[in-house]
Amino acid sequence: MLTLDKVLIKNGDFRLKADMLIPRGASVAVIGPSGGGKSTLLGAIAGFNEVAEGSITWNGAVISDLPPHKRPMAILFQDNNFFPHLTVAQNVGLGLDPSLKLTVAQRRLVSAALEKTGLHGYEERKPGSLSGGQQGRVALARVLVQQREIILLDEPFAALGPALKTEMLTLVQDLTREIGATLLMVSHEPEDARLICEQTVLVAEGAATGPFDTAKLLADPPQPLREYLGANR
Repeated sequence: MLTLDKVLIKNGDFRLKADMLIPRGASVAVIGPSGGGKSTLLGAIAGFNEVAEGSITWNGAVISDLPPHKRPMAILFQDNNFFPHLTVAQNVGLGLDPSLKLTVAQRRLVSAALEKTGLHGYEERKPGSLSGGQQGRVALARVLVQQREIILLDEPFAALGPALKTEMLTLVQDLTREIGATLLMVSHEPEDARLICEQTVLVAEGAATGPFDTAKLLADPPQPLREYLGANR
């Protein structure tokens, strides 16, 4: 269980309140108006934004006072943050050891992650030679090798076309279910939430609330979400 207990998040002059319970193993979308604080929420959970009040706990243990690398989660941003001079396998291996002095067992983890993401045979390629979808798979493989219990996605596939994005989201769904990870996914598109997330957190008007049943929330959205969705509803 991921618990945000009366949390106040600060990001510069911006303030966001959050008070919620995310079940272990759940797939949860994070949606709301632009600038409402969706990325700020994920940043606080990951340890990049300040929690000024309250606490964040995972399975009863407080994690809000831990640095990002000691929290039980991995985060995937819009920018894949590849090192262009390194190979695909090396970029994935960075998720295990920044020095890339990998053990035999760690190299096997890298190979297994590339296999699961459909990149077997791409180990020695450079990221710049790959398509956008293939680069997304490399970034996802780097998340997988970390073997964290929580996976945070901050719109990493937003630049992809609709068909390819659907393919990547379905892959995320399959892999997170396979490893039993809890997924929180920021998206501006309600169809992304409908596709792989049964629950949704709404971030609007300075507060993160929920999670709500995704289908019910999108069928009858509250006014701030209704105004944001507009014709896209």
